[in-house]
Amino acid sequence: MENVMKQVEGGVCAAKGFSANGLNCGLNPNKEKNDLALLYSEKMCNAAAVYTTNKVKGAPILVTKKNLAASGNHAQAVIANSKNANTCNADGEEKAAKMCALAAEQLGISADNMIVASTGVIGQVLPIEPIETHIEQLAKGLAPEHHDRAANAIMTTDTFPKEYAVTFTAGGKKCTIGGMAKGSGMIHPNMATTLNFVTTDAAISTDLIQKALSEIVKVTYNCLSIDGDTSTNDMVCILANGLAGNEEITTEGEDYKAFSDALYQVLMSLTKMLAKDGEGASKMLECTCAGAPDQDTAIIVAKSVIRSPLFKCAMFGEDANWGRILCAIGYAEAEFDIDKVAVDLASAKGTIAVCRDGSGVEFSEEKAKEVLGEDEIYININLHQGDASAKAWGCDLTYDYVKINGDYRS
Repeated sequence: MENVMKQVEGGVCAAKGFSANGLNCGLNPNKEKNDLALLYSEKMCNAAAVYTTNKVKGAPILVTKKNLAASGNHAQAVIANSKNANTCNADGEEKAAKMCALAAEQLGISADNMIVASTGVIGQVLPIEPIETHIEQLAKGLAPEHHDRAANAIMTTDTFPKEYAVTFTAGGKKCTIGGMAKGSGMIHPNMATTLNFVTTDAAISTDLIQKALSEIVKVTYNCLSIDGDTSTNDMVCILANGLAGNEEITTEGEDYKAFSDALYQVLMSLTKMLAKDGEGASKMLECTCAGAPDQDTAIIVAKSVIRSPLFKCAMFGEDANWGRILCAIGYAEAEFDIDKVAVDLASAKGTIAVCRDGSGVEFSEEKAKEVLGEDEIYININLHQGDASAKAWGCDLTYDYVKINGDYRS
């Protein structure tokens, strides 16, 4: 029997036993914007995480790594702030550890069972006092229905909160996976890309939850590029508390596949939201590379196109300049025969063929303008050299991107 997934409400608190809260503690002078979030599980969780590959890593990542190592990959809560990245600061680790200690004291758990994350401006000292004076209020307001407050608190230049959750079946029990994400700029492979917090009430071993997360990040978050800059604070973590009551998933059988499929659906959906909300973006771009000799080649080609500044500008101008796509395919660091490549551009208004066998084909510029006038554009590439495929996501490059990043610190 096919495992049926169903989208549900509740975001990062859709799974049993999770509660959250968010508030403005004063890091952000805009009192209408939350800047401090707390996520809590009533039961200890198996945990896994993937981090930025930037050599410069935010202090919260270093502290989170230490905590998960000390606890044997177990965690029970997450504290996160926006407006300040707590990166490149001499007292950064001390402040990140203090955030863990403050939250842990309110929750009655060990600081080693805390995950901590920060996002915002790099190189500015994080004031701990606003967090210290608001932590009690933050903890007392924990509730499943306050997931939206937490999702708002982790936003920086995001224009909307990003949440997604699904149910699935494992071991005859209904299980749920839900998550929230933030990110609009400084997003580029490889992982992670932004801050992402995922929860599940499924019971699954620490080894398999890490395996599933790492493999799915490779084909979701790591295939997202907004502007070519890899952040210093990127992280995705997942907490599994087992409250669904299924027998713990410890082998790669049917239940593990059901879990992985559901996790893919959540992470892929959040990835598309992140792409749609790229800084200044007017269009979400999805590039599919099919017919590849292997998945790695498909990923490399799709990512090469999605991160091309010239192609992104063409999409903003609604210009079917397919030569920029071929150019980006051509400098992708993979082995394939360019003379077999086909490219189509598509949207809700239809599909146009622009390239066959590595060469251009005639198409209606009027029809192309209509297709590219939509806010979701699909670039479909077929290498005709195998059966592997992959997708990558991004957005167009607009005037507003420069405006936003020209005065980011203000």
